[in-house]
Amino acid sequence: MWSRRQGCLRPVVCGVEELRRRRREREAVLRKARREQQLVSKRLLRDDAPEEAGEGCVSAILGETELQVQQLLWQAQRGTEEKRERALVSLRRGLQHPETQQTFIRLEGSMRTLVGLLTSNQALLQLEAARCLHELSHSEQSTVAEACLPATSYLLTYLSSHSSDFIELCLYTLGNLIVESEAVRRQLLPQGIVPALAACIQSPHVAVLEALGFTLSQLLQAKEAPQTIIPSSILASTLPQHMLQLLQPGPKLNPGVAVEFAWCLHYIICSQVSNSLLIAHGALSTLGLLLLDLAEAVQRSEDAGLELLACPVLRCVSNLLTEAEVETVGGQMQLRDERVVAALFILLQFFFQKQPSLLPEGLWLLNNLTANSPSFCTSLLSLDLIEPLLQLLPLSNVVSVMVLTVLCNVAEKGPAYCQRLWPGPLLPALLQTLFFSDTEVVGQSLELLHLLFLYQPEAVQVFLQQSGLQALERHQEEAQLQDRVYALQQAALQG
Repeated sequence: MWSRRQGCLRPVVCGVEELRRRRREREAVLRKARREQQLVSKRLLRDDAPEEAGEGCVSAILGETELQVQQLLWQAQRGTEEKRERALVSLRRGLQHPETQQTFIRLEGSMRTLVGLLTSNQALLQLEAARCLHELSHSEQSTVAEACLPATSYLLTYLSSHSSDFIELCLYTLGNLIVESEAVRRQLLPQGIVPALAACIQSPHVAVLEALGFTLSQLLQAKEAPQTIIPSSILASTLPQHMLQLLQPGPKLNPGVAVEFAWCLHYIICSQVSNSLLIAHGALSTLGLLLLDLAEAVQRSEDAGLELLACPVLRCVSNLLTEAEVETVGGQMQLRDERVVAALFILLQFFFQKQPSLLPEGLWLLNNLTANSPSFCTSLLSLDLIEPLLQLLPLSNVVSVMVLTVLCNVAEKGPAYCQRLWPGPLLPALLQTLFFSDTEVVGQSLELLHLLFLYQPEAVQVFLQQSGLQALERHQEEAQLQDRVYALQQAALQG
């Protein structure tokens, strides 16, 4: 759209479409980054700290000789139940150390022995054997995770146990192993891990649901998830509907459970397999109501933990709004409510005060709400939210670009919207951004000035009166900006 040869701005329609195309290209890059920035992690359930556990037992096991590990395994198979349990406790505490883990998996028959204890008919021995596997699953060494492969089918079977504590332990162990080893995933998927998780999601126990959310999120982050796991297993199950039910705002909403399943939903959405199905199941309306609920909670409390849920929810809604199917299934209609914009600004204010790192997430959603929706742009104007938006400009370059992008969304809707933006603090704020050193910030500011000149010609005179040309001169030698700077200079002089 910018051309030194022409020396002026192209007609309105072409210019606006070109601006929109360039912004969409940048947004595609951002969406790709959001898909690739995953939260792979492991969880560890431990009742005691290593330095407090077992006193003499741990110091003895730190020798990590095969003989010591072998002796503990031998003792765990013989004697009274109490002595066997004590031996397993000592082994578990030793397995908190990487050296002992390596010794254990090198020892022939060690895993077979542990699996035998896991499948015994004595509950206490089963539990301690499962805890030993849990310690192994938390290892940073992939070889340790793969050594646990013979135990995974039994852990899967025990998800139907009557003990919620045992189910929780098995879920976290499986979650740790799933994320580490493709071999584990290849074994568990045909054995029915997804149906087993779908059964667990109906548990009345909060701890089980939270562990389930963690395990499912680990599975959804596998590199093969978008191609195989999500389309053939997850979307074919009842998991998505149950996840959305657990995200319904109300007195039954548990924050810990909601956080885990919001991230699960985020990974499914980022796979872009069948987001229209999620929208048809009411994902946008559920998440929109959850945003309203979060905004109310922010006003009632200063609980900093709220951002843990706000982040994945914002990402889910943002990415759903980029789907081409949104309009065809009525998805936009489910969010066409100025309360969503008001709630988003309450959250932005909370982030500004407590969690500035989340401001780009909220602004990204505001961008996607306003990009193709005149009604959301109208809400932004009717709620007098332009000035609060401009106050975010100095915070960081990333925030500045997002704020300016949102304002471009409003301005490109035409003369009536630019009239609402004018007069006010917009032009002085834009002149300030021209003194920024970041090329992307300045470029976005130039795009907004271009739209303002097109639709609100009187802005040109004020721009000249406030030394706008001198501010533009700062960037006329910058390769990425000089064509746009020149075009604006000519438009200002000819206006």
